[in-house]
Amino acid sequence: MFNFLEYPTDIVLQVVLWRLRYKLSLRDVAEIFVARGIVFTHEAVRDWETRFAPLIANQLRRKRRGQAGTCWHADETYIKVRGKWCYLYRAIDQDGNLVDSMLSEKRDMEAAQRFFQQAVEGVGHAPQHVTTDGHRSYPRAIRETLGNPVIHQCHHYLNNIIEQDHCGIKQRYYPMRGFGNFLSASRFCRAFDELRQFFRFRTTIRQRISLAQQRDLFSERLNAFHALILSA
Repeated sequence: MFNFLEYPTDIVLQVVLWRLRYKLSLRDVAEIFVARGIVFTHEAVRDWETRFAPLIANQLRRKRRGQAGTCWHADETYIKVRGKWCYLYRAIDQDGNLVDSMLSEKRDMEAAQRFFQQAVEGVGHAPQHVTTDGHRSYPRAIRETLGNPVIHQCHHYLNNIIEQDHCGIKQRYYPMRGFGNFLSASRFCRAFDELRQFFRFRTTIRQRISLAQQRDLFSERLNAFHALILSA
């Protein structure tokens, strides 16, 4: 995948990292690198994102396997794709760590079952407790996919933790004004969530981390990120 690149690999990975992590358009990223004397077009940024975002998502997903807790909060939020609303299914554990995310064109039983099955495969274990909103597809999807021993609770206020966590993708998505097609939207949302989790410094929701610690942790994670992707 790194063959036939016209630019150094570390530059390409930095381009994709900035594109996914920060509120930058394709042209914004290209202009920032022009100021550093590195010239490429916004279409090159688009091509690199297409090529390497799935690799980044897969590597980060594989690295965090088995790390999610056993109490999940699941919900879906709206993402506009080519003028049409789609549904981004997301789940986090009791400490706010990512369990999984999946973009779906429909909000139905099949989508819910597919999401929970994908979550279990990615995390490596089923939860003991799942909290959702009152959508009617969840009880049966949880029972048939996760099993009867899993405790399912429908409570809007207890699910505020995932509602607030949606702000991450929402804040990144709004400046883009939607996606051009479903495939690119699914690829971006999945890579964004995985990268956001990788650079999440808190291990619990109310944990306090000083600014100096955040800087040190960011440097450590950044070096680990480059090593992980280049080893793929």
